[in-house]
Amino acid sequence: MPVESLFPRLEPLLPSVQKPIQYVGGELNSQLKDWDETTVRWALMYPDAYEVGLPNQGVQILYEILNERDGVLAERTYSVWPDMEAVMREHGIPQFTVDAHRPVAAFDVFGVSFSTELGYTNLLTALDLAGIPLEAADRTGDHPIVIAGGHAAFNPEPIADFVDAAVLGDGEEIALAITEVVREWKAEGEPGGRDGLLLRLAASGGVYVPRFYDVTYLPDGRIQRVAPNRPGVPWRIEKHTVMDLDQWPYPKKPLVPLAETVHERFSVEIFRGCTRGCRFCQAGMITRPVRERSITTIGDMVEQGLKESGFQEVGLLSLSSADHSEIGDVAKGLADRYEGTNTSLSLPSTRVDAFNITLANEFSRGGRRSGLTFAPEGGSERMRKVINKMVTEDDLIRTVSTAYENGWRQVKLYFMCGLPTEEDEDVLAIADMAKRVIQAGRDATGRRDIRCTVSIGGFVPKPHTPFQWAAQCDHETVDRRLRALKDALRGDKEYGRAIGLRYHDGQPSIVEGLLSRGDRRVGKVIRAVWEDGGRFDGWSEHFSYERWTACAERALAEEPVDLAWYTVREREEVEVLPWDHLDAGLDREWLWQDWQDAVDETEVEDCRWTPCYDCGVCPTMGTEIQIGPTGRKLLPLNVV
Repeated sequence: MPVESLFPRLEPLLPSVQKPIQYVGGELNSQLKDWDETTVRWALMYPDAYEVGLPNQGVQILYEILNERDGVLAERTYSVWPDMEAVMREHGIPQFTVDAHRPVAAFDVFGVSFSTELGYTNLLTALDLAGIPLEAADRTGDHPIVIAGGHAAFNPEPIADFVDAAVLGDGEEIALAITEVVREWKAEGEPGGRDGLLLRLAASGGVYVPRFYDVTYLPDGRIQRVAPNRPGVPWRIEKHTVMDLDQWPYPKKPLVPLAETVHERFSVEIFRGCTRGCRFCQAGMITRPVRERSITTIGDMVEQGLKESGFQEVGLLSLSSADHSEIGDVAKGLADRYEGTNTSLSLPSTRVDAFNITLANEFSRGGRRSGLTFAPEGGSERMRKVINKMVTEDDLIRTVSTAYENGWRQVKLYFMCGLPTEEDEDVLAIADMAKRVIQAGRDATGRRDIRCTVSIGGFVPKPHTPFQWAAQCDHETVDRRLRALKDALRGDKEYGRAIGLRYHDGQPSIVEGLLSRGDRRVGKVIRAVWEDGGRFDGWSEHFSYERWTACAERALAEEPVDLAWYTVREREEVEVLPWDHLDAGLDREWLWQDWQDAVDETEVEDCRWTPCYDCGVCPTMGTEIQIGPTGRKLLPLNVV
């Protein structure tokens, strides 16, 4: 039976909400497929507002890959703003997709991509609006299978009660594999019902189904063990790694938003993974090994993406884009191809030690010269050794001097506050570095209009990193250090006006820390916060620290643990961590040793260019580093 569109009921209500255009769909390259001609149907969600969710690469790639398959349909849904939520509740309109405005509850699979844990309350809003029971245990065969993915899914335990399954790692191949399992199960008459399907998914070893695992606790609150509770379910679940990215050149037809979004550009992922070994960086640890796209595939993707979308900017994405082994040839080849057109190129993430002015000039050849952003992360030399960010202050000064000499006037520096072993003077060193940057610019140019913006985020220890055992810094200390830094900058008449300071206070970081390293007991906190009105916790204007602390106190009152236990407590080596049964490929002993190296301020080289340091990923996952150079060049485009 076809599923009716909700749009006739929705349309008359749109004038009553803010930014109604985000709910209407119909974007260029969006796809509508016949419901009755498909057998497996996915609703894909990025649990944030349309303006943040639409540009998300992960959702766009899965949307396209699934819709390319015969008999498979994929549509998108995003979080609705509180005003729209109120209208939908008043008029009985369920969570809908923006493509055909079909109710999310009618789909077979509801896939939710979490890049941050602060989207968890938005998941509950979507489930509730959809009419899907919040608790996975309460769902029947009439409800979709709810699957979590994205970086936050590497510890899905805080939302274990709310999701049916979680997938670790790259989504391209596993999404198609899940589709085939669902297709077969439906063709066979849905044997075993919902549990039968989940058991099939779990038995593959590539899908984590929390309900098939029991967690037992020690009297002091620590985990005793996590064990399968039925036969045929593996003890450990492995992440998925797509090898040979040239075989997966997506998105081929990028979605072009109708409303303004956070990124208005066509993005090409030029490589996946990073082995720089920054100890705070979960993304670098969980996406290993490094796999580069070839220069020719990058060129083909840019050409097709621009043709299909009409975007005027191309972003070359990765965790550290300038580390691509052929980045110089990529930059020159693309700059040559698009010189004289209205297409500009950008390299959003650049390391101080990978930047060179030739590269920067290629990317600004189109005439658009934006500010440069560098991320020293730690203010002092000592802190950068602790976090394994092998950049000296002299390296930075040389780099920014060259940039200022070549016409740049604005540099942005990104740091973190609250890092392990950090002292007050490590944060105050940020002020000294920023002043040196301004002085270097003045010396290089002889001008006074040099600007530097310092941006600071609070550090959150993440699973599957060497800092997963570390105590998180309390928010009072973070805020006190940031106030001292602000005073040190503002009070300097010579440099203060040339330096901008942006920072986030420490409270949201504590909540993120709770959700990042929490176990299943944290689910009670998330639900309590949501029931108390928690929505869009990643947005400062909607976030309430008081709500989170009050709800945590109530929800954990009967437990031997509290908010501080999950955040500011250091873990012992032998403690069972909530995600230990989820395998990112990293050897636990290696991570622990790297944590000890951090405390000893010992640096580790990048295994792309030095011998393997035995992190465990390649042998465990049966993968290998894939880098060039290929020796190929980008040929000029034929002018039509």
